[in-house]
Amino acid sequence: MGSPTATTKCPGTERVAGGAAHRGRADAARNRERILAAAREAFVIHGADASLDEIARTAGVGNATLYRHFPDRDDLVHGVMHAVTERIATRAQQALTEEENPFEALRSFVFAAVEERIGALCPMLSGRFDSTEPQCLAARKRVEGLTEELIRRAQRAGEVRTDIDVGDVMVALGQLTRPLPGVGCGRLERFVERHVQLYIDGLRAPARSELPGHAATLEELREDH
Repeated sequence: MGSPTATTKCPGTERVAGGAAHRGRADAARNRERILAAAREAFVIHGADASLDEIARTAGVGNATLYRHFPDRDDLVHGVMHAVTERIATRAQQALTEEENPFEALRSFVFAAVEERIGALCPMLSGRFDSTEPQCLAARKRVEGLTEELIRRAQRAGEVRTDIDVGDVMVALGQLTRPLPGVGCGRLERFVERHVQLYIDGLRAPARSELPGHAATLEELREDH
């Protein structure tokens, strides 16, 4: 009997295959990020019923690529909200670690959160997004914890009024970035930063007025959902 024939491989084959796999993963990651960015913009303008075909075109990918990453609309909504929440948390952490002045750290975070237009995205939570899903719940708690740390640090430094709580900032972020009924988002975009700065100035200590009611806590906000 003859000896078994040995299988030989061309030198470098493994490296070529590995490189191709790496490029494939990198391309897939870029496509996913482009889809999420296009979807966020579409959801801000048109709501959760925005055209998936148009999202794919804006992202520069085919419909098959979109559905490969996000099999249905709810998966895409979930992906957008998780990506937005993670970015806000990252910006909050950066503000804490990179900005020495406590008030400027809070201001930096507020403007970063406003850029995500969270108020325009929030309405889609109803019916399409499970806010108690573990991954999303963890990301939300991280944002809340970092926001509280930013506020408390500024209050301890005497730079933010003491009669506000985390819920006050959360409510303001939602309201200041939510389009008015019957008014296109683009028409209000130019005013958002101006109104946010007015709000931030109102947080400064010493307070120039007495706020009615009481500070809004996170616990109260959760009770309303």
